[in-house]
Amino acid sequence: MAEERTPRENEMREMGEWLPSDDWVPASILPVPHKIEGWEHRWVRTRVLGHSDNINVSKMMREGWEPCKFDDYPEMKLLSSDIDSKFVGNVEIGGLLLCKAPEEKIAARTRHFQKVAADQMESVDNNFLRENDPRMPLMKPERNTRTTFGRN
Repeated sequence: MAEERTPRENEMREMGEWLPSDDWVPASILPVPHKIEGWEHRWVRTRVLGHSDNINVSKMMREGWEPCKFDDYPEMKLLSSDIDSKFVGNVEIGGLLLCKAPEEKIAARTRHFQKVAADQMESVDNNFLRENDPRMPLMKPERNTRTTFGRN
């Protein structure tokens, strides 16, 4: 009356079969807005420790960032938590204002800062190499090493 059972060692599972299909992921502090073609999004700081940060907001507006309206992002209307906000009708959560800017402007800004960084590195290299003396070089050329065993 004993049942014929397959030994446990002979049972095989596909890789990952024992994992649940929907893994739990903690919620992010700031929601990600839906992508609008041709626009980049960024959260801009409007307050720090309860004090408004008008200088930062003004700087970002001059750089081309525009506040996003709740009408364009209705899924974020329930998430807004700033009661005494100066930006009524805009998406603001926890002292951060959702803004958007054209992708072309952001690409130009990126190119500008890459050029600034490259110029700074060139300046550092020039300043460093100005002290270079051929008798005692600061930068050694790459060496090619060769290891041999026995007789050649």
